Amino acid sequence: MPKVTVHRKAHFNAAHRLFNPNWSDEKNAEIFGKCSNPNYHGHNYELIVSLTGEINKETGYVYDLGRLKHIIKTEIEDAFDHKNLNIEVPEFKKLNPSVENIAVVAYNKLRKIVEEEYDIEITLYETPRNFVTYSGE
Repeated sequence: MPKVTVHRKAHFNAAHRLFNPNWSDEKNAEIFGKCSNPNYHGHNYELIVSLTGEINKETGYVYDLGRLKHIIKTEIEDAFDHKNLNIEVPEFKKLNPSVENIAVVAYNKLRKIVEEEYDIEITLYETPRNFVTYSGE
């Protein structure tokens, strides 16, 4: 059976501050610039979840996109949307919430639920020009 990749797009709005607690305020400002604002700043994140697998002979689906929509909503959107990632999201209490780390956390949350037969790839846009892709490697 052919392998096909299906995609589901979602979004969430969240605030964060990039900083290393082991560094001085000056060094954080030097490395992270405006993103190290002690009062935080926010982004309108765009998330694309891609699943690759074989087409099911009975349904014609690779994956039920209604189910994927529900999983993304409960695991990612509800957990991150309108939150201060540094303060309100447990995964970022000790992890700098860079777009790279947010993508890895999102992947790990989905990997626990989506069956192993599917390859998962996360594409996360922090801005229209800045985005990352992560597929568990």
